[in-house]
Formats: sequence, structure tokens, C-alpha cells
Amino acid sequence: MYKCLDCGKSISPEEIERKVMCPYCGYRILIKERPKIVKKVVL
Repeated sequence: MYKCLDCGKSISPEEIERKVMCPYCGYRILIKERPKIVKKVVL
């Protein structure tokens, strides 16, 4: 999943065609959403 930096909508990779562009607002900067997983390191 990707997120548009301008409108904030989530976009699946299938929605992005040949150009990297938000299909909703046309903004060209998308970031990859990361899962919110907390890792614990035990020493």
C-alpha cells in the first residue's frame, strides 16, 4: 500500500498504472505505508 502525501489517501499498487501518480489528486509523491509493528529485543 502507498499513501499520497497531498490528499492522504491509501493507494494499492494495482491502482498505480505506468506513472507514479495519485489517481485521486494527481500528486506525484507517494510514500510506502509501513506496518505498525513494535519489535522487542531481549538481551
